[in-house]
Amino acid sequence: MAQSVWGYDSDNGPERWHENYPLAKGDKQSPIEINSKDVQHDSSLSAWHASYDPGAAKTILNNGRTCRVVFDDTFDRSVLRGGPLTGAYRLRQLHLHWGSADDHGSEHVIDGVKYAAELHMVHWNPKHGNFAGALKQPDGVAVVGIFLKVGKTPKPEMKRILEEIENIKTKGKEAPFQHFDPSILFPKSRDYWTYHGSFTTPPCEECITWILLREPIEVSSDQMAKLRSLSKNSENEPANPLVDNWRPPQPLKGRIVRASFK
Repeated sequence: MAQSVWGYDSDNGPERWHENYPLAKGDKQSPIEINSKDVQHDSSLSAWHASYDPGAAKTILNNGRTCRVVFDDTFDRSVLRGGPLTGAYRLRQLHLHWGSADDHGSEHVIDGVKYAAELHMVHWNPKHGNFAGALKQPDGVAVVGIFLKVGKTPKPEMKRILEEIENIKTKGKEAPFQHFDPSILFPKSRDYWTYHGSFTTPPCEECITWILLREPIEVSSDQMAKLRSLSKNSENEPANPLVDNWRPPQPLKGRIVRASFK
């Protein structure tokens, strides 16, 4: 398996990542399964706040593994603070993980329940100088995870992202994506679970404070189908749908999951 070609197929998928990325077998890997009975309610966990500048949105791209929206993070214009975090973390990008059908696709699993997709909003701690520096620190990155479940009503807020899918059908395609406020994607409830973990893609650096929102947002089956219409191949190659780009849950290895709610 060549360094750059990790993916989600049997020959290069999560079971084999550790061959090139030994950290994938580390003690603080993500995602995890959260079991309510093992979660500790922590009354000292405060509310989290996001103040996002819609003008920070730059581009949307298909990198063959996910659909990603990139934001300007050269200064503190879109930040996340509060909750388990100390200081302000800058929004860098958001991306999604999804399945080949509506009954699976999320990375984190809650009491055995898998959702259709999981949205990750990736923030980094500017006290570490730059993103690369933040990846080397245990408090370097904060990710807000939001579950997508399939219901009757399409989520109008997801429309902007999904409208662009036509323009980034194949791997390597990028399109301008301006004036977007990602906070419209938050559910009503701010309740969350938090734990220390890792990126769910190689090299799987263990630098993430996870803030997983308890309440999923609802999307329609058609909206999910649209995500699955992306291709993991370049334009000149046969279409190969981009689906099941999720990593299965990893061992907890003694970590404690805390909840902001009872």
